[in-house]
Amino acid sequence: MSKQTVLGRVALLARANIHALLDQAEDPQTMLDQLIRDYTNSISEADQAVATVLGGLRLLEADRDEDVAAAAEWGGKALAASRRADGLRAAGSAAEADRFDGLARVALERQLRAEREAADAEPVIAAQSEVAGRLREGLDSMRGKLAELTAKRDELVARARTAEAQNRMLDAVRSIDVTDPTSELGRFEDKVRREEARALGREELAASSLDAQFEALDGLARAEEVEARLAALKSAGPA
Repeated sequence: MSKQTVLGRVALLARANIHALLDQAEDPQTMLDQLIRDYTNSISEADQAVATVLGGLRLLEADRDEDVAAAAEWGGKALAASRRADGLRAAGSAAEADRFDGLARVALERQLRAEREAADAEPVIAAQSEVAGRLREGLDSMRGKLAELTAKRDELVARARTAEAQNRMLDAVRSIDVTDPTSELGRFEDKVRREEARALGREELAASSLDAQFEALDGLARAEEVEARLAALKSAGPA
């Protein structure tokens, strides 16, 4: 994958609106998992692209610095050769002076070439620096998005588990309501109360029967007392 493609992908993911994407998703958790994978892979690719860009940038800068140093060096050699030529010409050695002026010209040509190469490298270095800067900014943004995605996913999973537990509890409560054991207890209590009432009725019936027997016994005793008194009256005879 080229650095341009990586840069475009990084820019796209860095601008992504996570909340809008989640609002449109049918399954937010699955989408978050996929986004986390996409961001993780893109960050890895972008890291490699940044390393490649920075490596190339450092080589360009090193070459530019060498050209700048070479230009300065050839400038110094040209100056030295020119001064030597001037000294020889003043001493009457014209031929030797011309030779050193030729050397000065060669040095100046090489100085110009080094300066031109250094100047040509500047826009390339600037462009590479811009690409590296944009990749770094995108990477920082993506790392922040990845942290946000991970936190959002963890929150969503926790909420889903809580909702699932609540639904299980509600289902359990609903099943208890359908087969409410308290209704069975109520029926059993009614049965016990009926049995208790029946026992009370039998006790009351038994008590009334016993009272009747005692009342009959008392009536018999009174009748016997009456007869005894009547017999006593008869035995007493006329007054």
